[in-house]
Amino acid sequence: MPDAAAVERDAAEEKSVFAHPAVEPDATEAYGPHPDQIVDFHAPRGGPDHPEGTGGAPLVVVFHGGAWRAPYDRRHISPFADFLARRGFAVANVEYRRGRDVPAPRTGPGGGTEATGGPVAGRWPETFDDVAAVMDALPELVARALPGTDIRRTVLTGHSAGGQLALWAAARHVLPRGSAWRLDRAPELRGVVALAPIADFERATALDVCGGAVRQLLGTGDDETAAAARRAAADPALLLPTGIATTVVQGYDDIVVPRPVAEAYVDAAARAGETVGLTLLAEAGHFPLIDPAADACAVVAEEIAQLAW
Repeated sequence: MPDAAAVERDAAEEKSVFAHPAVEPDATEAYGPHPDQIVDFHAPRGGPDHPEGTGGAPLVVVFHGGAWRAPYDRRHISPFADFLARRGFAVANVEYRRGRDVPAPRTGPGGGTEATGGPVAGRWPETFDDVAAVMDALPELVARALPGTDIRRTVLTGHSAGGQLALWAAARHVLPRGSAWRLDRAPELRGVVALAPIADFERATALDVCGGAVRQLLGTGDDETAAAARRAAADPALLLPTGIATTVVQGYDDIVVPRPVAEAYVDAAARAGETVGLTLLAEAGHFPLIDPAADACAVVAEEIAQLAW
C-alpha cells in the first residue's frame, strides 16, 4: 500500500491536472453514429519546429485515460492536446465508448449486497471496435478537419488506459488471425509514446490497478478460458514484436499505474526481440505526464517530437 505522503502527492497532482479548463477544439468529426464516436481536432499553432502557417505538421493521435470508464472523457485531456498544438503538432483527441454504469448496490433477499454500483471499465467489443474504426477513418477525417497535415508523420500517444489503446492500435497487424480488428500490414506510424500505460494485463491484475479495471475490460467474469482468449487480442504485452518505434514514459512515483506495469511490458518486448524505450521521470506520479503545468509534460512533448519530426 502507498504511504500517506505518496497518496497526498498523488491527490495534489490529480487536482492540478483537473484544474485546467477544457480547451475547445478547432473542429470535431464523427467516425460513427454513436455519440462517443467523435474526434476533436486541434490545429497547430506555431512551435520551435513548426512556424505558424507553414503546413505539413505531424499528427499526434491522443487516447485519453480513465480506466476505460464512462465518467472520464476526452475533455479532461484537452489541455494536453492544446499544449501539443501550441508546440506545432496537429492533434486528434479521440473519444470512444467506455464502460456502462451498473446498478447501485442493494440488499438481496439473503441480506447480502447485490451488484457493485458505479461504472465498469470498458465495453467488449465496442471499445476496440471504436479504436480500430477511428484509426481506419483518420486519413479522411484529417483531410477534412486539418488539411495540410502530414499524416505520414503520425505518432500515437495515450495516458493510462489510453496508453493501452495507443499500443493496441499500433499492434493490430499482430493480432490473432481471424480477429476482425487485424490489419494485413503494419500501420504507417512514426511511433508510439505511451504514458503510464496499462500495458501488461497480468501485472496490472496482480497489482489490482484501478480497482480491477482489466478484468472489467475483458468482461468475462470468472470464465478464465474466455478471459485468456480476449487477453490474447487486447493485452499489449502479448502483441509483440510490432516493429514500430515505441517509448513508454512513466512517473517513478506513480501509485495509480505503478511502474512495474511499464517495466513488465518493456521486459516482454525484450523477450520478443524488440527494444522499447522507457523514460522514468523522478518525483513524478501518474498525472503530471498530461499536465501542461508540469515539467513532465514537456518531456512527453519532446519524446513525441523525436519520433514525429
